[in-house]
Order: sequence, then structure tokens, then C-alpha cells
Amino acid sequence: MGNNHLISDKSTASSGWMNGFIGVLIFSGSLPATRVAVLDFNPVFLTVARATIAGLLALCVLLMLKERRPAKKDIFPLAIVSIGVVVGFPLLSALALQYVTAAHSIVFLGMLPLTTAIFGVIRGGERPRPAFWVCSVTGSMLVIGYAVAQGLSASPAGDILMLLAVILCGLGYAEGAKLSKTLGGWQVISWALVLSLPFMLPITWYLFPLTYTGITVPAWIGLAYVSIFSMLVGFIFWYRGLAQGGIAAVGQLQLLQPFFGLALAATLLHEQVSIGMLCITVGVILCVAGSKKFAK
Repeated sequence: MGNNHLISDKSTASSGWMNGFIGVLIFSGSLPATRVAVLDFNPVFLTVARATIAGLLALCVLLMLKERRPAKKDIFPLAIVSIGVVVGFPLLSALALQYVTAAHSIVFLGMLPLTTAIFGVIRGGERPRPAFWVCSVTGSMLVIGYAVAQGLSASPAGDILMLLAVILCGLGYAEGAKLSKTLGGWQVISWALVLSLPFMLPITWYLFPLTYTGITVPAWIGLAYVSIFSMLVGFIFWYRGLAQGGIAAVGQLQLLQPFFGLALAATLLHEQVSIGMLCITVGVILCVAGSKKFAK
């Protein structure tokens, strides 16, 4: 009986890692797809449209499966998830990508596991070892140093927007991971999207383009990708992975996201990925891996 239980636990953990990996792989296409979409779409419209499309899909799924409504105590955490991953990160990253390339912005994703860990520490009341903060500060300084070193070729506005986007996303991840323990993995992002729908839908209608002239096929594909995959499907796999394999363990898969993103930016958008950019990304990932190790 004990061996069967052990095999079941290992199988669940393996499924968690696989689901988490698929989620990260889907998220890796978000910034390149956003970069393509903002060439033809207004960043604010892109933000509200992706949330509206994903919210309507989530509402249909929740109604079809007759999911129970969240308790009153879950509304505030769901609002934080909405602010972080439904509105904050999509809007700020879309605005940033008007100033910087997708490859440049992806470097900031190396800080995402760190911000998630920090908010997890704040919410959980843990006391990390001093080594955690050493890794944390070192990783942040690498990113800031890289941004400054770009000089006139980069945009301070774009860097600040990406930094704020990553901070809000980390908050949304941490809050969503905590809430998924009681509400359920895919239900968290679905209810967060539905919660934002009364605000997103009217704004989408108001900002909807009057004409389709000048909007290219790649821009429509980018909008479809960030709406369906980045905003909904990716989170279904991601939160399911966190629930099955553990938040701390599966959360480390975020460290792979900058690599996937840089590869997509170079392949699909033909953007130049310099050796220095790769080195900084690797350095940030090593720092975040260290901060994860010493977080407990």
C-alpha cells in the first residue's frame, strides 16, 4: 500500500513538472507576440482586448462546468491576481515594447522568479537567510547595470515599465499560487479574468479600431496568441503544475523562460541577441536560482 502511494506521489509530481513546463513554454511567446501586436494595435486596446477575449472564454468554461463561485474571502486575492497578471503585466509590458525590443525586455523576465519569491516571503512570513538577499540584490544589479550600459540604444522609459510589469506579475503569481491551494488551479485565473470583465469589456468596445486598414495578419495572430494562450491556456497548465508539483519546486521552471523567449525573439522576429545579453540573462538566472535555494 505504501509503495503504491509513493508511486502515485511521484506520478503527480512528474505531471506537475510537465504541466509547469508547458505553461512556461506558452508564456515564453508572450513578449514576442505582444511586440508584433503593438506595431499595429494601441497598447491599451491590446491589454483590454486580450483580457476581454480570455474573460469571455473563461466565463463560458465556468458556466459549462458549473463551477462554484468564489467565497467572499477570495474576492480580494482574486482582485490582486487580476491587477497583477490580467491588467498590470500585460499593459506595462505592451507600453514598454513600444520603446524596447522583445529580446531586451525578456532579460527582465529573469527577475520574475525573484519577485515571486519575495512576495511569497512577504505573504508567508518566512525568514530567508542572508544569502537569499545577496543573490537577490546581485541579480537586480545585473539587470539594472545591463539597462544602464545600453546607453542611447535603450529606453529608460521602457526599462522602468518592464521593471514595474515584472513586480506586478510576481505579486499576481504569488497570490494566485497561494489561492490555488483552496480554489483550484485553473479556476484562479478564470475567476480573476471574469472579475475584470465588467471593466475590460466596455473599454474594449470603446477603443475598438474603427477600421481594419493597416492592421496586418501578424498583428491579429499576436492578439490571438496573447488572448487565448498567454492569458488563459498558459495559466491553466501553470497553476495546475504548481498544485501538483509544489509551488517552490515547479516555480523554478520560470528560470527557463528568458532562454525560450530569447530564442523565439531571434527566430521569429529576427532580433539580434548579443553575447552580452545572453551572459546577463545567465547571470540573472544563476542569482535567482541561488535566491530560490536560500529562500527557506
